[in-house]
Amino acid sequence: MKLACYAILAGFAATAAQAGGYAAPVVEQPVVAPVVAPVETADWTGFYAGIQYGKGNAELDYAGASADSDFDGYGLHAGYMRDFGNFVLGGELDYNRVSLDDTDEDGDLWRLRGRAGYDMGKFLPYATLGVAQLELGDLSETGITYGLGADYMINDKFTVGAEYTRNDFNDIDDVDGADLDTDLFQVRASYRF
Repeated sequence: MKLACYAILAGFAATAAQAGGYAAPVVEQPVVAPVVAPVETADWTGFYAGIQYGKGNAELDYAGASADSDFDGYGLHAGYMRDFGNFVLGGELDYNRVSLDDTDEDGDLWRLRGRAGYDMGKFLPYATLGVAQLELGDLSETGITYGLGADYMINDKFTVGAEYTRNDFNDIDDVDGADLDTDLFQVRASYRF
């Protein structure tokens, strides 16, 4: 009887060894989704107002001759923008006090402009196009203004930015061929309502 028990145990041992022996049970690990950093979103919709300061150059051309002067431009701006997802559209009115470096004369530059930008979260590059009105001494001229800029949203209430604009005034003082062109680079800060 002992021999029969040993034979049965030996048979089980041989079967287990042939089947690959003892294997630990497989425990499935839970699937963990990767952590994705949230995309910074910003809503540019709303009213805003602020200040700007910059440097520029004015060039007067007439009959092949030209003269130019550097100037400071500083003032206020106010506008409204609407965020449509990827695109932001709006309008802005700004006022700049223009102080020429070569003379003691100061002038006023008013601009009413449309703005079209691309929403990149807290960063908004944009283009502007509109009408400019220049008052300088006895000179009062209306022209076109256009440019490029970018704003950065510090938080929901404050933005900072930089902008380059060109203002073109043709046939000034009703003189054919007398053109005044200005380039202006400004830094801006705005409060959002």
